[in-house]
Amino acid sequence: MSVDLKQQGRQGRRVTWVGSWVNLALALGKLLAGIYGNSQAMIADAAHSLSDLVTDAVVLLGLKWGRSDPDDRHPYGHGRIETFSTLVVGAVLFALAIGLGYDAIAQLIRGDEHHPNWLALAAAAVSILAKEALYRYTVSVGRRINSQAVVANAWHHRSDALSSVAVLVGVAGAMINPAWHSLDAWAALVVSLLILKVGAEVLWGALQEMVDTAPSPEVMDSIRHCALSVSGVEQVHDLKVRSLGGRYQMQLHVVVDGGLNVIQGHDIAKAVEHCLQTELPDMGEVIVHVDPAGKD
Repeated sequence: MSVDLKQQGRQGRRVTWVGSWVNLALALGKLLAGIYGNSQAMIADAAHSLSDLVTDAVVLLGLKWGRSDPDDRHPYGHGRIETFSTLVVGAVLFALAIGLGYDAIAQLIRGDEHHPNWLALAAAAVSILAKEALYRYTVSVGRRINSQAVVANAWHHRSDALSSVAVLVGVAGAMINPAWHSLDAWAALVVSLLILKVGAEVLWGALQEMVDTAPSPEVMDSIRHCALSVSGVEQVHDLKVRSLGGRYQMQLHVVVDGGLNVIQGHDIAKAVEHCLQTELPDMGEVIVHVDPAGKD
C-alpha cells in the first residue's frame, strides 16, 4: 500500500473518531432531554444518534481493513471491505427509519399526547448546530481521501441534523399551542422519512460498487480522451472500468501502428498508464492491452 493510502486511512479514522465522541454525547443528551422534556420525537432523534455510533464502528473497521496491503490471497487489495461497510451503514439507516416511522404512525393512530418543554427545544437546537458542523467536517475529509464509507457516514450526520430540524419544528409547535400535541409525533415521522431517503441513497451507491457498475459517462469519456492524447495511440476500445474501495480499476485496448516493435508498443502502453494515473483522480490499477492496427 502506498504511503498516501495509509495517510488517507488515518485521516478517515481520525474524523470518524471525532464523530463517535460527538455522537455519544449527543445521544445521551438527547435521550435525557426527550425523557425529561416529554418529547417522543426527541427520543427518536436520540435513537438516530445512537445508530451513528454503530455506523462509526463499521466505518472504522472498514477503513482499517479495507485499506490494508494487498496479499497473495487478495492481489487486488481489500477495498471491498470498505464497500461492505458502506452497505452496512445504509442498511442500518434504512432499518432505523422503518422502526421510527412505525412507532410514530402507531402513536398517531393511538392519539398519544406529548407536551414537550424547553429542554427538548434546546436539545434540538444544539443537535442541529453540532451535527451540521460534523457533517461538513466529515464530508470534506471523505471527499479528499475518496472514501465512500466516510462520505456515507457524513450523510448520516446530515440526516441527524435534518431530523433535529423536524424535531425543533414539532416541539416548538406543540409548545406554542398544546392542542397541537400531535406535531411531536408528526415530527418523528418526518425524521423517519428523511433517514429512509438517505439510507436508500447510501445503499444504492454501495450496491452499484458491489456489482462493478461502470462510472459515469463523463468519467469514461475522460479516460478515453486521456488515452487518445498519448502519441502513437490511434484508437481505444474494450474499455472496462469498475470502482473498488473508491478507486477505479480498469483495462483497455489501444490500437497502435502495426509496424512498431515490441519495445515501442510497450512504451506507448506505459505512457497511457502514466497519463491515466497522473491526469485523472482516483485511479488504481490500469491494464493496457496493445493491438496492432488492422488486427482484431
